Amino acid sequence: MRSITRTVWAILSKDLLLEWRERTRTLSVILFAVVTLLLFSFALGPDVDALRAATPGFLTLALLLSSTLALGESFRLEREDHALEGLVMRPVGAGSIFYAKALANALLLTLLAPIVVTLAVVLYSLEIGAGSLARLIGCWSLGAAGLAAPGTLYAAMTSRLKTQDVALPILLFPLVVPVLLGSVKAMDLVLFGDAMGQLGSWISLLIAFDVIYWAVCGVLFRFALEEGE
Repeated sequence: MRSITRTVWAILSKDLLLEWRERTRTLSVILFAVVTLLLFSFALGPDVDALRAATPGFLTLALLLSSTLALGESFRLEREDHALEGLVMRPVGAGSIFYAKALANALLLTLLAPIVVTLAVVLYSLEIGAGSLARLIGCWSLGAAGLAAPGTLYAAMTSRLKTQDVALPILLFPLVVPVLLGSVKAMDLVLFGDAMGQLGSWISLLIAFDVIYWAVCGVLFRFALEEGE
């Protein structure tokens, strides 16, 4: 277990270091999420009440669309430099590679939360306290974790395809519907009140799907690597 943890940390540290040196993917994903929120507001028009009511859905869609951009790039350097083949040839378990890459993707998507959620509060004229803002960011983080695990698996599967930009969303979107629904409902309860005390149930649902996705995708990842070779 300790050796697996060290391997995951080594791969994760390498990915984070490369991300910090380039910062291209991070900046691109942030700008994409910001532009997505702006476009949603333009599409709905100047109706402030409608914008407020649609905020949970807009935030979830911004996360979903941004995730495809982030996930699609997560294996680019490995494929270009044949680094992934080198990792596979070393005595490194496929699960270690998966969890390192999935953690890096989850961290990237989670880092969007303070920026995008704060922008939504300002853009849609939301009136929420610091506690609600923190809970909203927490819901975003759970949704990001639920997208990162299957997204990493499918990104590995489609990384050699010329049509990855099309194949990845087609495979990913149907699978993560429960996470999307849970995120929308949880954010809605945080923003507009939870008179029936349902927030805990939706949060538990998100956590349950996160655990399932991370466990199952970690097991299946070795088949994605074999398929890609």
